Amino acid sequence: MEITAKTAQQLRLTEEEFESIKQKLGRTPNFNELCAFSGMWSEHCSYKNSIKWLKTLPREGGRMLVKAGEENAGLMDIGEGYGVVFKIESHNHPSAIEPFQGAATGVGGIHRDIFTMGARPIAALNSLRFGALEEAKTQHLLAGVVHGIGHYGNCFGVPTVGGEIYFESCYHTNPLVNAMSVGIVKVGETVSATALGTGNPVMYVGSATGKDGIGGASFASADINAESAQELPAVQVGDPFQEKKLLEACLEVIVTGAVVGMQDMGAAGIICSTAEMSAKGEVGMRIDLDKVPTRQKDMKAWELLLSESQERMLLVVEKGREAEVNAVFHKWDLESAVVGEVTDDGLLSFYIDNNLEAQIPAHELVLGGGAPQNDREYKRPAYLDEIESFDPSAIAEPADLKAIAQRLIQLPSIASKRWVFNQYDSMVGTNNTSTNTPTDAPVVLVKETGRGLAMTVDCNSRYVHADPYKGTMIAVSEAARNIVCSGGKPLGVTNCLNFGNPFDPEVYYQFVNAIKGMGEACLKFDTPVTGGNVSFYNQNPDGPVYPTPTIGMVGLVEDLGKKMTLDFKEAGDVIYVLGAMQNDINCSEYLHKIIGVALSPAPYFNLEEEFLLQQTVTSLIGKGAIQSAHDLSEGGLFVALMESSFNRDLGFSITKEGSEIRSDAFLFGEAQSRVVVSISSHQSAAFLDAVKGAGIAYAELGKVTSGEIIINGEDWGRSVEWKELYDTAIEKQLSKN
Repeated sequence: MEITAKTAQQLRLTEEEFESIKQKLGRTPNFNELCAFSGMWSEHCSYKNSIKWLKTLPREGGRMLVKAGEENAGLMDIGEGYGVVFKIESHNHPSAIEPFQGAATGVGGIHRDIFTMGARPIAALNSLRFGALEEAKTQHLLAGVVHGIGHYGNCFGVPTVGGEIYFESCYHTNPLVNAMSVGIVKVGETVSATALGTGNPVMYVGSATGKDGIGGASFASADINAESAQELPAVQVGDPFQEKKLLEACLEVIVTGAVVGMQDMGAAGIICSTAEMSAKGEVGMRIDLDKVPTRQKDMKAWELLLSESQERMLLVVEKGREAEVNAVFHKWDLESAVVGEVTDDGLLSFYIDNNLEAQIPAHELVLGGGAPQNDREYKRPAYLDEIESFDPSAIAEPADLKAIAQRLIQLPSIASKRWVFNQYDSMVGTNNTSTNTPTDAPVVLVKETGRGLAMTVDCNSRYVHADPYKGTMIAVSEAARNIVCSGGKPLGVTNCLNFGNPFDPEVYYQFVNAIKGMGEACLKFDTPVTGGNVSFYNQNPDGPVYPTPTIGMVGLVEDLGKKMTLDFKEAGDVIYVLGAMQNDINCSEYLHKIIGVALSPAPYFNLEEEFLLQQTVTSLIGKGAIQSAHDLSEGGLFVALMESSFNRDLGFSITKEGSEIRSDAFLFGEAQSRVVVSISSHQSAAFLDAVKGAGIAYAELGKVTSGEIIINGEDWGRSVEWKELYDTAIEKQLSKN
C-alpha cells in the first residue's frame, strides 16, 4: 500500500512527524514501520509534549539509588541492605470504555513494572476520580473499576492498602484510574531493562500474544469522544493468575544469573520493549516475529508489534543458558521462546518467515532519542479571573451548623469508602499494620528489615484547578503530612499527571505551573521524583477534567513501635490543633458542594509553615508526646475530629474561641498545614515544652469524650450516630438505583 501523510494521520501522527520519520529513515516507511512510530511516538510512550518540563523536577537527593527514568520504577534505600521500588501509572482511557478490564490491567501493568526490576510487590494503592455519584453512568464505572481492581489484586495476592476517591462532575465521561505498586528488593540484586551482548538471545516469556490492546498507547493519546467505544480492542484483557505465575518465574529466573536484561511488554507491546532495551544498551535486535507465541492465527507484523496482550516479558539472556531459562518458565507452565538475538548495528530488524517486515534504528523511536520533544504554547486560563473575584464575605454564615455538618459528612468525597475497600484484600501477605489501627498513611511491615513503609496517594484536584502552582504544592505537602502523621520520614515521590489536551494553551498552563509547584515542594521535603506517568487528553466534548497531578509518596518508619495512629485513645485526653486556624472557606467541600460555589481560590497555604509543622509533628512522635495525629484535609476540622473519634466510639467537646474566625471556617474550612493531635495528662508538660519552642501556632480545642459530640456547649448527639451516617452514605446512594 502507498504510505502517505494521510496514512500517518490515521495513525495519529502529524504531517510534521511523518516528514521527520522519512528524514530519519532516509526513505518512506512501510506500514509496519509507520505503526511502530505511531505507538512509540504517541504521547503515552514518548512524553513528547511534557518531557521538557518533566526534566525540571528534582531527580536526585535523599536516599535515591536509581534516578528517574533510568529504569521502570524508582528505587530508594530503606536500610538493612534493602530498597523500595515504587511507581504509579494511569489507565484512564481503557477504564472509561471497559471499566473492569481497564482497571484490572492497570493494576497488572504497574505490578509488572515493579517485578521486572527484580522486586517483589508488597502493597498496592489507587487514586480514582468519577463523576457525580447519583448518575447511573458513574455507578456503572465505579462498580466496574472497583471490581477490576479487587479481582486482579486479590487474585494476584498483593494487598490493596490505601487510596483515595473523589466525585466531581468533570470526570463524568473521563474517569481517572491511577494505580500504584510498592515492592521490596535487595540492593544490588535489581535487573536492568537493558539489552547487552552481541549474539545474546532475546527471549519472549509469559502469556501468548493476541489481538487485544492493539494500538492502546495511541488510544490513550487522544480525547474520548462518541466513537471511542468502537476502539474496544485497544483495551487489554488481564489474567491475574498468569501474572502471579509470571512474577514467581521472573524472580526465580533472576537468581540463576542467566538474565542480562528484562522488561515487561506494556504500552506499545513488543516494539516498545525491544526499542527501549536496545536504545538503552546502544545495541540492536533481530526479531523473528513468527516465533512469538500467539493465541490467534495469521497475525500480521504490525499486530504482533503493537499488541498489548498482558502478562508478557522480554528477556535478554546469556548465550548458551537458554535451557536454564526455559526450564524455569516451563515449570510455571508459561510460554518461553527464543525470538531473536542482540545485534551490534543499533537496528531493530523484524522478520516473518525470513522476510524483512520492518527495520528501524532503535534510538529514533524512544524518549530521549529521536522521539519528538515539543514546546507547547500556554496562557493563563480565563476562569482564573472569576476565581480571583470571589468574595467570601458575600457568603452568609449558616444558622444551623449541625445540619450543614450532617450533609457534609455524607458527601461521597468525604464519607467512608468502605463499600469500595471491603472489596479489596488488604491483609494478604500479613504486612499491613494499619488494618485495625487507622493511620493517615497505611504502614506496611518490611519483614526482611523489621521496619515499616508508610505510603499514600494524594491530590485535591479542585485546589489545583483553582491554582495549579499552589494546588500541586498542597498535593505534595499533604502526602508528606500523611506520612509524617503516621510516624514516617518521606523518602520520594512518584507522580501520575492527569491533564486535558496539551494543545489547549489553558490546559498546558495548568500543566506547566503544576510541575513548577511540584518541583518546589519536592525540593523542600527532600523527596526527589523517582518517575511516574503523564496522561494527557483526559478530555471529553464538555471540556477537560480538573488538572489532577496525583502524588504517590513512600516514607520510612524506622521504629514501628513509634508508628502513630489517627484515633483518639481515651476520654479526658486533651485535643490540640497544630498550625494556624484561618478565616478561610476557599475551595472547601463545604463551599463547593453545600453552598454551591463552583469557583473560589485555593485554600490558605504556606510552604515554610508546612515544613515547620511537619518537623514539629515528627519531633512530638519521637518524644512520645502525643497519643494521636490526624491531618486536616477535606471537610476541615469537623471531619478530622469525627474520623479521630470513630475507631473507638469516642467523641469530643470543643469550643471556638473569639469572633475573628467565622464559625463555618472554623469547623469546615480547609486551610492547610494543620494537624489535630490528642495528648494524655502525663504528656502535657513534654507536649507544651516542645510546641512552645517550635515556632508554630497551636491552640487547645477541648477534650476527648466517651462518645458525646459537643460543640460550643451544644449537644450534637453521639459519635456512633455520626459514624452510621459516614459509613453508609455511599451505600445508600448506590442502593437508590
